[in-house]
Amino acid sequence: QVQLVESGGATVQAGGSLKLSCEILGFATSISCVAWFRRAPESKREGVASIDLGRSKTNHADSVKGRFTISRGNANNTLYLQASSLKPEDTAIYYCAALKGGCWFLPRPDYVDFWGQGTQVIVSS
Repeated sequence: QVQLVESGGATVQAGGSLKLSCEILGFATSISCVAWFRRAPESKREGVASIDLGRSKTNHADSVKGRFTISRGNANNTLYLQASSLKPEDTAIYYCAALKGGCWFLPRPDYVDFWGQGTQVIVSS
């Protein structure tokens, strides 16, 4: 079993930055893809960024390209999301996710095998 524990959510002003972290616990060797998703109020969960661990390929949603960067720790048991130039529309619950299969493209939520509990990000204008 894999457990994902997010941290780093906060309330920030528009234009600010923050860094989300996700600790990956358990059988991390069974994971081939890790990702960040988010769900804004009254919206569906959407993919933000992903890393295919085998090929070290990253993907970022168009809405965050150039502002957010996904990365991982050296031991592959920590995932990060550096978020800069934050906008009010980035307000959401951010979820760490892991997939047993690879992810050449940004994965869909229904392909995710393991979810974290989420961390709240609020961007004030």
